[in-house]
Amino acid sequence: MKVDIKTKAQIDQMRTACRMTAEIRDICANAVEPGMRTRDIDALVKDYCLKNKVKASFFGYAGFPGMLCVSVNDEVIHGIPGERMIMPGDIVKCDVGIYTKGYNGDTSRTVMVGVTDPEVIRLVETTKKCLAAGVATAGPGVHLGDVGYAIQKVAEDAGFGVVRDWIGHGVGRTVHEDPEVPNYGKPGTKLVLKPGMTIAIEPMITMTQAGAKTYVADNDWTVITKDHSMAAHFEHTVAITDDGCEILTAPADYP
Repeated sequence: MKVDIKTKAQIDQMRTACRMTAEIRDICANAVEPGMRTRDIDALVKDYCLKNKVKASFFGYAGFPGMLCVSVNDEVIHGIPGERMIMPGDIVKCDVGIYTKGYNGDTSRTVMVGVTDPEVIRLVETTKKCLAAGVATAGPGVHLGDVGYAIQKVAEDAGFGVVRDWIGHGVGRTVHEDPEVPNYGKPGTKLVLKPGMTIAIEPMITMTQAGAKTYVADNDWTVITKDHSMAAHFEHTVAITDDGCEILTAPADYP
């Protein structure tokens, strides 16, 4: 495993990609409404990239056909935008990356569309808390097992499941780099974080413990809970600093 330790100048370059990634994430999330199709969200990213002369990190990555991943309800991640219509009661995950000036950003947000089920609301709010716990734990000298444990504890204390088949990762010159960043773990284990590392912390939390087990759909991309229970997903790209970590993909009003 070779982890890219970035200089302060390189992280400054990366901030541009991450700022734009956060911007288009929120454009997409704020646009989601009943009656639109997931391809309509994809079109927002395409228009943004054309306007700003940047690239969508996911488009063409290992053959992925979308500008972003749009995953609905029991779809955890890697949903391909298409003709699916968004309906009241859906939860929609918008996972997007922007590539510019040699670097990528990566972030995700789960949107509730007219959701009234209190357990679904609690799932989404808990997943936000999982992300916040992971980010709050990350810093120099901290083990990745500590970060994963912080996420896992919040989720499991609330009675929800933690996806183990899919995890976070490094981000930088490519959208997926070392190290692996699990959403579960044992304190004091795994890689020790150092200043200059840039990673994606991305809890994927399911309504049920059984739902934490997943399968990949026939399209070879979309990850779905085996019991078809709801799943939520939030993600930030963060930079490890000398005294903590900096969230690179978040405006002040985002968790």
